[in-house]
Amino acid sequence: MQKMTSIHRMQQFLKRKPHDRIPVHEHFWRDTKKGWAQKGQIAEDTNLNHYFDLDMTGNWAFNYTADLDFEPQVIEETEDTILVLDGNGASLKTHKKHDATPEHVAFSITDRASWNVLKEKIKPEARRVKWDNYLAEKKWAKDNDKFFCWSGVNVFEQMHPVCGHEQMLMGMALDPGWIHDMASTYSELNINLMEDLFAKHGKPDGIWFYEDMGFKERPFMSPAMYDAMIKPYHKRTIDFAHSIGLPVIMHSCGYLAPLLPGMMEAGIDCLQVIEVKAGMDLVKLYDMYGENLSFMGGMDVRELYSNDKSRVLAELESKLPHVMGHNGYALHSDHSIPNTVDIDVYEYFIKKGIELGTYR
Repeated sequence: MQKMTSIHRMQQFLKRKPHDRIPVHEHFWRDTKKGWAQKGQIAEDTNLNHYFDLDMTGNWAFNYTADLDFEPQVIEETEDTILVLDGNGASLKTHKKHDATPEHVAFSITDRASWNVLKEKIKPEARRVKWDNYLAEKKWAKDNDKFFCWSGVNVFEQMHPVCGHEQMLMGMALDPGWIHDMASTYSELNINLMEDLFAKHGKPDGIWFYEDMGFKERPFMSPAMYDAMIKPYHKRTIDFAHSIGLPVIMHSCGYLAPLLPGMMEAGIDCLQVIEVKAGMDLVKLYDMYGENLSFMGGMDVRELYSNDKSRVLAELESKLPHVMGHNGYALHSDHSIPNTVDIDVYEYFIKKGIELGTYR
């Protein structure tokens, strides 16, 4: 088959139609880029999506902080960490010396009453949008024939920064009306801001929602709770994307296999990242849903940070031939590339993935 541009390749992959080879995309920890730069392997300002000539790029366009006028307050600072109260009323502790998910220390929003006060701050204002950043990356993608995604979070990942996972999940059990109100508010915020951004600067090629709904071997909620309280708002935002001709890729770390039928009913076109160490099984999911859903990820990153190329090749060979049959697989690790992965090992992963993933 004749070689395709990245944008055409991604479009075909998302529709599970024939294309020349599997697309390639990736995420990297900031520490990874920093480590490779310190070794002199890349420049400090390198955009790794551009450097590795990946098929897709994206832009995080929106600021979801509830109170945009709130000045973050440092509560406590040590040599290694800093504890900050942010505009969501959340106290988060961040490590200074390495990348990590912030520790959730405390939340001001604990119930519907406290939420109702903060809710008044959540408006689709122009200052929430990074207009120039979106336009610059969109132009780069067009000039280089890359598939360009608007990137951001959906309602699950919009709610928990305000009230924390514990309060949010307790709310699902004890006050579902509160959860519906938060999810409705945030879904409308996303749609309203998208409408404004796309009207001014043009549509992207696709939508990428981050939505971490699982942990090890369990989702954060039952399928029934997902269907009742999250799926309606996923469907609302996905229906909007589809109404303007945009496919939807949904990222979720953790184990979410029980939620996947509902996510497909909500309309996702592709599932990413398929985390092996959480219990997700790419081959099994492909066998169950591969005719109707595209997949990106599921390559065990632990094999990459072994820095043993024979293990990397074995991981690729054990999965790629199986998941290419419906034209709906894109190469990506099952999480993100940490700083323990050597740059030449990642380059080998891409090279061998493309060799094995070329349709003949």
